[in-house]
Amino acid sequence: MKVIELHKSVTESNDKDAERLRQVLKENKVFLINLMSAAGSGKTTFLSRTIKDLKDRYRIAVLEADIDASVDAERIEALGAKSIQVHTDGMCHMDAGMTKTGLEEMGYDDTDIVFLENIGNLICPAEYDTGAVKKVMILSVPEGDDKPLKYPLMFQNSDVLIISKIDALPYFNFDLNKCMERARFLNPDIQIFPLSAKTGEGMESWEEWLSRETKEWNGQ
Repeated sequence: MKVIELHKSVTESNDKDAERLRQVLKENKVFLINLMSAAGSGKTTFLSRTIKDLKDRYRIAVLEADIDASVDAERIEALGAKSIQVHTDGMCHMDAGMTKTGLEEMGYDDTDIVFLENIGNLICPAEYDTGAVKKVMILSVPEGDDKPLKYPLMFQNSDVLIISKIDALPYFNFDLNKCMERARFLNPDIQIFPLSAKTGEGMESWEEWLSRETKEWNGQ
């Protein structure tokens, strides 16, 4: 497993870098998703379930971004998916330059879908365009249904909201309908998928969306 150290962004004009990266992704027919959430939301568990369900249909790779450590990348690699660990040296987000460096180290060959598992927080990652085709955020039931009120920019900037750990709904004071209403107030176009990676409930709808968007990106 390869680990690369990123001490600063390799470019200065992030928005332009992001557009150029999307063009490269388009040319290589690679669908990149910027996956964002707070720490502990279940990103890696969600990714693991998605990979297991779709590994016979798509070649999936993961860029694991962490301030340090490589535990998540090792877990993904154990599933047979291509994975590379990216260390940000204390930075709390990924930008387009960092993402490009990680993708170039990984390579575009033999890959259909790449997940960038961003640093776990709901503030900094919402502000930076990584060059991803779609932005997906995860909100877990234990975090509470008021997160759209506290972190509106993340919800406004995301294409998809995954409400994870719905198997825990009986044990938490979480109003699913209220949470979805708050998210759609901030972003009327956001796609919402309540699901449980543990039980598999709701995963099919998410995976159908992912398959449809990947095919559209590739002109199929």
